Amino acid sequence: MANTKSALKRAQIAERNRLRNKAYKSAVKTLMKKYFAAVEVYTANPTPESKQVVEERMSEAYSKIDKAVKRGVLHPNTGARKKSRLAHKLKPST
Repeated sequence: MANTKSALKRAQIAERNRLRNKAYKSAVKTLMKKYFAAVEVYTANPTPESKQVVEERMSEAYSKIDKAVKRGVLHPNTGARKKSRLAHKLKPST
């Protein structure tokens, strides 16, 4: 346990930040899963509606990843890697 008032405050701040970071990481993972599911549906039956859903999901995931990087939750290279994986999943295999 913290001995000084300042150490106690730092512990409280660290816990608050940990929970905020956890929420961001969880949201990024959830949006990525939703995107991958939408891509599976689109590849099985390509329709304009499903393509629009895929693009919306990609936009949401990109946005959340960028916000997490901006706030320091994710390292910039990690954010770039995640976005690259999202884009690569939609790309037609050659």
